[in-house]
Amino acid sequence: MTRLTSVKSGPYAPPVPVREVTAVSADGARLHVEVHGPEDGPAVVLAHGWTCSTAFWAAQIRDLAADHRVIAYDQRGHGRTPAATHCSTDTLADDLEAVLTVTLAPGEQALVAGHSMGGMTVMAASARPAFQEHVSAALLLSTGSSNLVAESLVVPIRPGRLRTWLTRKLLGFRFPLGPVTPVAKAVLKYGTMGAGASPLMVEACARIAHACPSRVRYTWAHVLDLLDLDDGVRELRVPTAVVVGTSDRLTPPVHSRAMAAALPECVGLTELTGVGHMTPVEAPELVCSRIRELVTTYVTSVSGAGASAGTGAGTGLGMGMGMGIGEEASA
Repeated sequence: MTRLTSVKSGPYAPPVPVREVTAVSADGARLHVEVHGPEDGPAVVLAHGWTCSTAFWAAQIRDLAADHRVIAYDQRGHGRTPAATHCSTDTLADDLEAVLTVTLAPGEQALVAGHSMGGMTVMAASARPAFQEHVSAALLLSTGSSNLVAESLVVPIRPGRLRTWLTRKLLGFRFPLGPVTPVAKAVLKYGTMGAGASPLMVEACARIAHACPSRVRYTWAHVLDLLDLDDGVRELRVPTAVVVGTSDRLTPPVHSRAMAAALPECVGLTELTGVGHMTPVEAPELVCSRIRELVTTYVTSVSGAGASAGTGAGTGLGMGMGMGIGEEASA
């Protein structure tokens, strides 16, 4: 592919991994996995969203890899992971289980952060054995568990059957997105980012999204259209924080509020004023801070240097993660 798959310089240029691993999923699909940072650091697993790749996490990897072992992987059909014959919420869960199994030692635990479809991956896998063995805390970023098309605000008309139909057609667009032009970047910014997103942020997201093959984009759009992971939210029985932008049109805050209310152990819902759907790119410092707080409280490093907290610490974290400068918080 000659089209640039990511920006090549600046804070959103993908760092070089320490090593690369192939995870083999239940149906034989081979997933590209990157490992960054010290091998004895506490583990953080990053699951990206629809039309993205490991490059989407560049800012988080660059920050966290200084003292964490950061594991990022390409969802099937995205980035350097080949397309597979079958795509569903079950395969999302299979793939995350495969990544956890191949990168973590038996009994080793990690923080798992998922953005958009990556958050849906976390919900889909919540009851799986490998997830329950290896995940001690989770972070859900700009995501939802059901009714994605009906609740989307991408089409700026009143809710109803017409808006749902138009949204379904827009998100299920079959044709290639084409080159990254000023018009293309303006459209992407409107649909996925807040008004304050910088040109550098928009460029980084556009390069990644436009590199996703149209067939892969369409296939996963159909899966998202039929999404129903409400049971997965209720099965997510680890301390879980939720972050969403108030200007998110794809998965607006109504989803995050519903998930926070349904989670067995929600430790904070943060709504970022003016931020759109691409929270790891639009608010990288905030996302890194949330990950670090969860890791410090709930994840033990390989060397045992980390601290694992009980119920009391969870209450404190929830209070701390619900407030911040320029944020609106909900309990």
